Amino acid sequence: MSDWIFRPGGRKSRIDWLGIDSWIDSSLFGSWEAVKDRWANLTAFNQRFNLSGVLRLGNELVSEVFSLVTISLALMVGLAQPAFDVIARGDLLGYSKYAVTFQDEEGNEIGKRGILRSDAVPLEEMPDHFIKALLATEDRRFFEHYGIDFYGTARAIIEDMRQADSRQGGSSLTQQLAKNVFLSSEKSLQRKVKEAFLATWLEAHYSKHDILKLYLERAYMGGGAFGAEAAAQFYFGKSIRAVTLSEAAMLAGLFKAPTKYAPHANLAAARKRADDVLSNLVESGYMTESQVHDARLHPATPVLNAQPDSPDWFLDWAFEEVQRVMPGRAGSVLTAKVTVDINFQRIADATVQNAIRDEGKIWGAKQSALVSMEGDGAVRALTGGVDFGENSFNRATQAKRQPGSSMKPYVYLTAVSELGYTPETGVSDGGYVCHNGHPVRNDAASVGKPPLAYALAVSANNVAVRLSDAVTRKKVNETLAKLNVSTQIESCTMALGDGGVTLLEHTGGYATFMNGGKSVHPYAIIEIRNTRGELIYSHERDEPPPKQVFQLKHIAMMNVMLRRVVTDGTARSADLDFTMAIGKTGTTSSHRDAWFMGMTGKYVTGIWIGNDDNRAMHGVYGGHSSAPMWKDFNTAIHTSPDIPQLPGLPLNPNQAIAMAQLTATQQADPSPARKKDGQAMPDTLRTALKQVEDLMRKSGAEAAKAVPGGDRKAELDPPGTSTAALIQGGPEVKATP
Repeated sequence: MSDWIFRPGGRKSRIDWLGIDSWIDSSLFGSWEAVKDRWANLTAFNQRFNLSGVLRLGNELVSEVFSLVTISLALMVGLAQPAFDVIARGDLLGYSKYAVTFQDEEGNEIGKRGILRSDAVPLEEMPDHFIKALLATEDRRFFEHYGIDFYGTARAIIEDMRQADSRQGGSSLTQQLAKNVFLSSEKSLQRKVKEAFLATWLEAHYSKHDILKLYLERAYMGGGAFGAEAAAQFYFGKSIRAVTLSEAAMLAGLFKAPTKYAPHANLAAARKRADDVLSNLVESGYMTESQVHDARLHPATPVLNAQPDSPDWFLDWAFEEVQRVMPGRAGSVLTAKVTVDINFQRIADATVQNAIRDEGKIWGAKQSALVSMEGDGAVRALTGGVDFGENSFNRATQAKRQPGSSMKPYVYLTAVSELGYTPETGVSDGGYVCHNGHPVRNDAASVGKPPLAYALAVSANNVAVRLSDAVTRKKVNETLAKLNVSTQIESCTMALGDGGVTLLEHTGGYATFMNGGKSVHPYAIIEIRNTRGELIYSHERDEPPPKQVFQLKHIAMMNVMLRRVVTDGTARSADLDFTMAIGKTGTTSSHRDAWFMGMTGKYVTGIWIGNDDNRAMHGVYGGHSSAPMWKDFNTAIHTSPDIPQLPGLPLNPNQAIAMAQLTATQQADPSPARKKDGQAMPDTLRTALKQVEDLMRKSGAEAAKAVPGGDRKAELDPPGTSTAALIQGGPEVKATP
C-alpha cells in the first residue's frame, strides 16, 4: 500500500478507524434487527388477540386520539413557553415598585398608576356583600375550580348560544388575574394558552385569599381607576369599606366591561347592570330576594365630581416610561408631569371611535389607533384602540404592523441624502421582478421615467424598489436607525413596507421631516418629583437634545415631495385649507392595514386602521380612510393661524393672510400688552406678512381669494418661485424648535 499510514514504520494512528467503522456497522445492524423483532411481536400480538373489524378500528381510533392529544400538548407547551419564561423571572406578583400620580402641564391631576402595599385595603375589611356580588357575577365556582373552570366555561358557551347578552363570563377570576398581571389584552390563541398555564401556576403557588385580593387590586374598573378601592373613591367618593349593597352591585358590574357600564358615562346602563348583579346574588344563593329588594328600589348614584375623561392609553404608556427612566433614582411614590393635552386626547379618542362606529362595518375594520406629537417628540395625544375598557391592548405602542407605502419616504430620504437625487430626478417605473421571481406592480399606470415627486405622489411601487436597489437596503436600514424606527429585513419588497413598526415609532420617524432633520425619541414625561417635591427627573435636563441626522436641504426636498402627495396624489382627502399639510398614505397587501402619516408645521400625527386578528378589510386604502380622519383631527386641534413654516415650503396663502390680519390687529391695539407682543413678533408673523405683500404685489386683490385646492400647482410653487428656489433660497426656512 502506498499510503504512509499503512507503511511499516510509519506514523502510528491515534484513532482506531477500523474499530469505529466496525462499531457503526454492528450498531446499525443491531438496531434494524431490533425494529424487525418489535414489529413481528406487535403483529403477533394483533393476530393473537384477533384485532380485526370493529376492534381493529377502535384500536386505530384510540391510537390516533392519543397521537393528537400528545401533539396538542406539545403545541400548547410550546405556545406557553413565554409564560414559563415570565414565571422564571420571579417576583411577578409583587406590588408595583412605583405609585405614580400623573399631572398635565398645568399641574392638574389626570390619573394614577401603580399601587403600593400600604395603599391596599385588606380583603378582610372589604364588605361581605361586595365580595359576594363579585363572585356571583364573575366566578361562582371560584373556591371549587383549580384556575380553569371547565364547567363554568361550558355554561357560558351555552348561555351565549341561548341569548345574545350573556350574564356570565367564561374566564375564571384566576385567568383574568393572569391576564391583568402577566399579559396584554390582545385577542389571540397564544395569549389564551399562556393565560391558562399561568392561571394553573397561580393556583399552585398562591392561596384563594391571595388570588382574590390581587384581583381586586389589579382589575381595571373604568375612569382610570385600577382596583376596588380606587373605583369606590372615583365613583362614590368613599372607601370600598363603606359602600352599600347598591353601590357594591354597581362596582361588581364594572369588571366585565368597565367602559360600557361606567356610571359617570352611562348611568342607565350601569344601573341595569347593577340590577343584573343583584339577580346573580339571588340565583347563586348568596342572598335572598328580600335582602336585595331595597337595593333594587334605591339604586346607587355616583358623585358628581367624577371626571369622565381619562387618557388611559397615554397613561399606560407613560407609566412604562416612568419605570424606564426611574432605575438608579431614589423614590417610589411619585408625581409625574406629562406631555398629554387632555383636549387633544379627547379629540383623538372621539376621532377613532366615531370613524370605527360610522365606517367600521363598511371598511371591515374593528380597530384604529392615533398618535400626535410635536417636532421634538412630545406626545400630545395617544389612542391605542376603540375602547380601553373592553380591550386595553395598546395598538399605538405594542402592535407592530406592516406600514405599507408609508415606508417609502424613508427610502426616498436615503436616496436624496446618499445619491444626491432631487424631486426632479427621473426613475423608471417599468416592470420589476425580484430575485425570487416575485413581480412588483404599481397601482397606477406606468408613465416611463417619472420624477421622484410624481412617483411618491402616486405611490409608484417599482420606483421605490429601484431606489432601494440603487442606494442599497443596508443604507435604508441605516436611515431607519437614525430615526429610531425599527430596522427591517433587507428584502426586495422592504421599500413597500412588508416589515413591522409601531405607530408610535413611525410617527416619531416622520417628525424628522417636520423639525428640519433631527431624530427624536417620542416621550411622555416632562418631570418627576418625589413626595418632598424634589425634582428627581427632568426630560430637559436628563435627556440628550434631538440630534441633527439629516441636512435641512434634504428635508426640504422631501417636504416638497410629501406636499405633492397631498395636493396631487393619494392623500388629497387630507389637505387643509388653513395651513400646509404634508404626508404619506400606506396600504398593505390584501388591505390588512391602512395608514396616513401627516404633518403640519406644528404637529405630526399618525393614524392606523385594521383588525387585531390581521383580517383583511374591504378594499380599504389609507387615502380613503386614515387620511380623512387625519384631516378631521387636525382641523379640530389647530385653533390659531400661528403655525410654524414647514422646511422647504411657503405658508399656506390663507394662513399668510390670517397671520397678517393678526399682526395688523396687534399693531393697532394701543394696550401695553399688545405693544409688547408686537415688539416680539414671531418669525411666522414676519414671514406671513412678507408673503402676503408678495402675493398682493404679484396678483393684486385676487391673491386674497387664493385657497388650497383651487390651483394646486400654484399652491405648491407660488408665482415666480421654482421648487429649486424654495429649497435653496425662497421663503425663509424655519425648523420647529
